[in-house]
Amino acid sequence: MSIQVIIIVIYFALTVAIGLYTLKKSKTSDSFHGAQLGVAAIVCASAGEWLGGTATTGVSEYGFNDGMSGSWYTIANGIGVMFLALCFAKLYRSLETVTVPGIIEHFYGVKARSVSSVVLTIVMLAVGLSQMIAAGKLGQNLLGIEFNIAVLGFAVIFIIYTLAGGMNAVASTNVLHLFVMYGGVIIAVIAVLMLAGGPAHVSDSLAAIAAEEGKASFFNMGRIGMPKVSSWIIASLLGACTAQAGVQPVLAAKDVPTAKFACILTAIVAAPFGLFTAYLGMCARVMSNEGILFKGGVQGAENVVDAKSALPALMMNLHPVVGGLVLAAILAAILSTISPIILAAGTMVTKDLYQRVFKPSAPDKEILLFSRVATGIAGVICSLAAIAFVNLTAVLDIVYSAYSLRGALFIVVLFGIYWKGASEKGACWAMVLTAIVAVGWVAVKLASGGYPLGPVITETYAAVVAAAVATIVFSLIFPKKKDGIQKAS
Repeated sequence: MSIQVIIIVIYFALTVAIGLYTLKKSKTSDSFHGAQLGVAAIVCASAGEWLGGTATTGVSEYGFNDGMSGSWYTIANGIGVMFLALCFAKLYRSLETVTVPGIIEHFYGVKARSVSSVVLTIVMLAVGLSQMIAAGKLGQNLLGIEFNIAVLGFAVIFIIYTLAGGMNAVASTNVLHLFVMYGGVIIAVIAVLMLAGGPAHVSDSLAAIAAEEGKASFFNMGRIGMPKVSSWIIASLLGACTAQAGVQPVLAAKDVPTAKFACILTAIVAAPFGLFTAYLGMCARVMSNEGILFKGGVQGAENVVDAKSALPALMMNLHPVVGGLVLAAILAAILSTISPIILAAGTMVTKDLYQRVFKPSAPDKEILLFSRVATGIAGVICSLAAIAFVNLTAVLDIVYSAYSLRGALFIVVLFGIYWKGASEKGACWAMVLTAIVAVGWVAVKLASGGYPLGPVITETYAAVVAAAVATIVFSLIFPKKKDGIQKAS
């Protein structure tokens, strides 16, 4: 067994132990889904939503190709969470609900809550699917584990500790994950700079590569293109306010000031992480260009030249102990996201459908049991879907459409908050139509090779416009009844 594998096994064992320890804190359904959380717990639980596999391996790929501008991904997430903190955290927490569909019910009604719950649960499962594929690929490429076995092994780990402690387990284990993630990438940057010849050599080499390509500097924050940057920022501004996994800990805050302050800290924690992982990708580009980014870390082996394999190869070129710590950091990022995702899916199915619609009088013991079952099923679905769709090249495009759909639903929420004419039936139809547009936009791209209205009009813009127009049109077609729900002051 290699040193890297030993480090990862120890890390996983510690994660499970922490999760199981929180079992005694989750004896009621409220404590399982989150209640009376303090600032630290909220920050750690929420940050996992924004610092997943994309923030590590994904941003490093952007760094390899587009330099520091790839870090806009986490910066945009930070901007979105700050928007939530300053504009909506107070309102959300004051509504006394633990789900985003619960917020939607406050402004529209129970039917709108049910529809949004189904839509957002599907979104959560799609995002969870992508995280499980990332985890499985990491186990396959770096640890030599067969993909299916890696996925199932990781699934057992995160399902066990999430079912044990619910939100308490997510918050407690994410303390460890955040520490390992930031510590790991900082150690990695230092070690990689030594391996790549120092910061000055890296900068000079990147300047030469940019000149050869005829493109902007790798340190230019606009190199990736403003359409991509603006799309990320818009998706994050909207998505941060409807991302159940990120919003749930905020809704579970012990009071309104705690919710708002924790959101601000979460934004500060999430935003800069991509700067480190993008820089690692840039260092990998230099080493690849010089022919010393060896596959598997074996001296004289094949030189890695593609962005997707760059970060894993880079870690294997480091000292085994350092590489093991960084691999643990990457896995920590994935675990810190997948655990709150399945908890969020289980929470919405339980609170918005089972308890609110089908069995309002169910005793708390039954609700707690159903919560664990629903959360476990969500984890199983994400894992089996990852195995089934791993070779589907369109899977990432499907996930991106899910992100766009999540953000677009916030437009429906905004109409509910600020427009007295927004009706429940109009909101329901708007959410359904928006889902069709978000998925259909990507489907057209996959079939034709381009977006229907050109490369600038991505699924994010299409879904947002669809949500706004559909909410207005359907609310006029199906106007609110005179005894409709009153808006919050």
